[in-house]
Amino acid sequence: MNRGILWRVVLAGFAILICLIYLIPSLPIYNTLPDWAKKILPNKKIHLGLDLRGGIHLVLDVDVNKAVETHLDRMIDDLRHEMRKHKIRYLKIERVGLKGIDIRLMREKNSDVLNSIVKRNYPELKVIQKGKLISLILKPEAKTKIMNMAVEQALETIRNRVDQFGVSEPDIRKQQNNTILVQLPGIKDPRRAIKLIGKTALLEFKLVDDEHSVEEALKGRIPPGDEILYQIKKDPRTGREIKIPFLLKKRTLLTGEYITDARVQIDPRTNEPYVLLTFDSRGARIFARITGENIKKRLAIILDKKVYSAPVIQDEITGGRAQITGAFTMQEAHDLAIVLRAGALPAPVKVIEERTVGPSLGRDSIEKGIKAALVGGASVIVFMAVYYNLAGIIADFALILNILFIMSGLAMFGATLTLPGIAGIILTIGMAVDANVLIFERIREELRSGKGPTAAIDTGYGRAFITILDANITTLIAALILFQFGTGPIRGFAVTMSIGIVANMFTAIFVTRIIFDYLYAIKGLKKVMI
Repeated sequence: MNRGILWRVVLAGFAILICLIYLIPSLPIYNTLPDWAKKILPNKKIHLGLDLRGGIHLVLDVDVNKAVETHLDRMIDDLRHEMRKHKIRYLKIERVGLKGIDIRLMREKNSDVLNSIVKRNYPELKVIQKGKLISLILKPEAKTKIMNMAVEQALETIRNRVDQFGVSEPDIRKQQNNTILVQLPGIKDPRRAIKLIGKTALLEFKLVDDEHSVEEALKGRIPPGDEILYQIKKDPRTGREIKIPFLLKKRTLLTGEYITDARVQIDPRTNEPYVLLTFDSRGARIFARITGENIKKRLAIILDKKVYSAPVIQDEITGGRAQITGAFTMQEAHDLAIVLRAGALPAPVKVIEERTVGPSLGRDSIEKGIKAALVGGASVIVFMAVYYNLAGIIADFALILNILFIMSGLAMFGATLTLPGIAGIILTIGMAVDANVLIFERIREELRSGKGPTAAIDTGYGRAFITILDANITTLIAALILFQFGTGPIRGFAVTMSIGIVANMFTAIFVTRIIFDYLYAIKGLKKVMI
């Protein structure tokens, strides 16, 4: 074998070996390999999409208006603190929808001090003064930024929750109009997953107002600065839910933004699970101050406007830890810990589209897809072998390699195989022999003109190359555009098509040429069986 063919054989063999190595993690044999072998092999594999594996498809709408309202409410709290600090007296301070904040001062002479505070600390607000009334208007660009940030934070929070939930290969991404797409393949409990994803998880600590009667408050006489929230307990005998009212101070003393960890623990006395919270250094200082200033008072722990517990503060708590109890099941405690660790959503989310794909439907799709691929592939193989004789068999060998390269390419990139992706593979099977047909027909023309086998093969490959290259590049450009601007299944189709086109160029032009050169240039066959 001369050196010209030898280096091409080595290159082709090396490419096939690399493909086999990357494909092994996606094969059933991978689970039987020893640990040392798994450490050497790549860790990426072919993932099955929602339509093949089953699972849930959700489109969530983020209530960005609520994020703006929350942002303005926080500003109001900060402004109250600043005005107390600078001894600025006011009659009212209130949020005006999504527009901004209105402040009515007691003395107009304090407006200059207030204006300087706003300009220094709140550049996103525009000040409009009419006597004692100061209107702080939220600038449009600041409003847009808050909305965009709410969607980005919601996306990251949902991603963190799903990761801790244990779903493998989730697809979570931002879409248009403040929506988020969530696809969770292989999920076994869709209701639990939806509840976990959509939970706002706003954790608050508030004091219980024991100075006033909750019974009087329930009759409509709620003291100023108070509110009524409920603790919901379930009767273990009847299963009926019992709502226990609590009269609470509206002011939030501490929120879950300072939480660094949330873990499920078991109470050795009751053998029931509870959630242990750990605060960061700032949260620990605030919690120590709250508990130190309110000894013998009750501190309610509230999650999403629902009271979980309201223990009496016996002493100052300086360890930066707190407990949430509430007669949880182990699963409820685990899910609560997940949402607290992942953080609260910056704004409520609403499920606007939901689809559940059963695993049986996914298996049926795989079976039909594989059947279609086998029937299509077998038809092409038989046709090529019958019509082009030995040359057709060589093309069939290249076709099998082409499928190997496609599958290993998907594994190499950790791509997700979807039903449209299988359609792309089937289409590639047909396209794979197209290049060989062009080459073989060109070789036939050269043979008819009287050229010998080696010269006809050389000329056939040389003249067909430009046509093959042009056809494949234009198809590749279309596939790349589909990948760039498409979503979900369209991108899956584009991925398999792109990998298939590149593999087709390599097998049809490079690999088959090696075999022809070996048979006719090295072995010296006299007749081209084509």
